[in-house]
Amino acid sequence: MARAGADRSRDVPRRDAGAGRPRGADVRSGSAARSSAAARRLRDLELVHDLARLATLARDWDELMRTIIDRTAVALGVEGVSFYLLDPATERLTLAATNGLDPFHVGRVSLALGEGVTGTAALERRPIEVPDVRLEPRFKWVRGYDLQDLTSMLSVPLTWNDRVVGVLNLQTKSTRRFDEHDVELVTTIAALLAGIVEKGRLQREAETQLETLTALDAARAELLGVVTHELRTPLSVVRAYLDLLAEAGTGAGDVSPRATIEEWHAAATEQVTRLDRLVDSILASVRGEGLVGLERRPFDVTRAAAETIDLMAPLLRAHRLRWQHAGGALMATGDEARFRQVLEHLLENEAKYGPAGWGVSVGAWRLGQEVQVYVTDDGPGVPEEEWERVFDAYVRVRAGGRSGSGIGLYAARRLMDAMGGRVWIEANGYGGSRFIVALPAADGGPR
Repeated sequence: MARAGADRSRDVPRRDAGAGRPRGADVRSGSAARSSAAARRLRDLELVHDLARLATLARDWDELMRTIIDRTAVALGVEGVSFYLLDPATERLTLAATNGLDPFHVGRVSLALGEGVTGTAALERRPIEVPDVRLEPRFKWVRGYDLQDLTSMLSVPLTWNDRVVGVLNLQTKSTRRFDEHDVELVTTIAALLAGIVEKGRLQREAETQLETLTALDAARAELLGVVTHELRTPLSVVRAYLDLLAEAGTGAGDVSPRATIEEWHAAATEQVTRLDRLVDSILASVRGEGLVGLERRPFDVTRAAAETIDLMAPLLRAHRLRWQHAGGALMATGDEARFRQVLEHLLENEAKYGPAGWGVSVGAWRLGQEVQVYVTDDGPGVPEEEWERVFDAYVRVRAGGRSGSGIGLYAARRLMDAMGGRVWIEANGYGGSRFIVALPAADGGPR
């Protein structure tokens, strides 16, 4: 329960050193007093030195705070020591560490500036001594936390560069008057704590900045890898058409009736246009738009897959290409352009890693509430222990004596995830493996 009222200041009582004692006794008493004071100051200096050394060596914040509080309690002969941190944004003091009081309340007890003796010490930026909290109207009792028979209290603010960062409280059960020497020692410890708090704050800020810069660097590297791989696919297709044009010009190779020079020119031109769109996409990514703008609308997967196979046929002309589907439309929900891009990644992998003469199979079907497309070949496939790892960025699995950039499959999974689909590897039933890409069926109904 909170109580408000005026501050009760006090003066440390002083005695007349010469009243009622013989002169010799005064000399001996004065010498003993000076010796005792010197010993006390020496102990205080040793304490501050030990705490400063701990502050430079400690690696764990909580352990450091507990050690400082424990040693302060022993040195000052008090039952309770509490340390509060000030949040500048909310202007509230929150319990950060305690000794002798219920540790359950660490991080839970919170006081506003000017609230209670603790908040008043922080607001007025001066130590406050309370001989008896039961008679102190400013004292705020926290049920379940404060000592039931708490009597005396000393509250000292932690300041750093003329800024309050917290408060250090000392509490006793028996009545105690904290003298000037006590206040001076606690003020020194509070200044040391303020320096530790400020050092911790600066370190956290530096770590946050480092994490941000590291994340930005990783994002830029990822962006560079993904977009360069996206650029490589249309460039490979254009090169394949140029090879066909060269073969046609020299009369080498077999030219099918459908693959006319005009069709090759149109297909190559389409890929150049796609490159132009990719450049716009890269610029959008650099501006921070990333993978936003992906569509989720119905499209015919059968038609999209067939046209993608036809587009990539020049790259796969050294392979026996098989395209299997049940016939008719297979409607799925997703981004058709990005879905085609994923299939291009998978077919380009077949062209890159599959030896000439191998068969490459592509198939499509409806399974439950998904439309799935598979890509496989007649080879041994990807080792089962690599089925998940190959989708990580920059993971390269050597195949046919060649290794890729480690970006294509990573980009494929990102694209499928972004449009609500998925991609994975499974056994193909013939001793090899196959890639499966799946999107939600457009009607959402049963198979």
